[in-house]
Amino acid sequence: MKIEKVTEDVFKVTILGSVATQHEVTITDIAYHHLTNGRATKEELLDFSFKFLLEREPNTSILSQFDITVISHYFPEYESELLQILS
Repeated sequence: MKIEKVTEDVFKVTILGSVATQHEVTITDIAYHHLTNGRATKEELLDFSFKFLLEREPNTSILSQFDITVISHYFPEYESELLQILS
């Protein structure tokens, strides 16, 4: 997995698998502080988030462009698992 910072809030994530995919993820400062309380970098948040997603679905099923907060709409356990990792 490769994470590239495009802007302060936008990141490009490349996942190499049997099919390589690229994903553009937005992490606003508000979402970042809500999810991590400053206990991880935005890149670390993305790393956890994609590992979380890849445990549940193939990279070809992950949206190509999304806001980080949408993960919990599809997977309600996302935020509680993130809190466990950060504490």
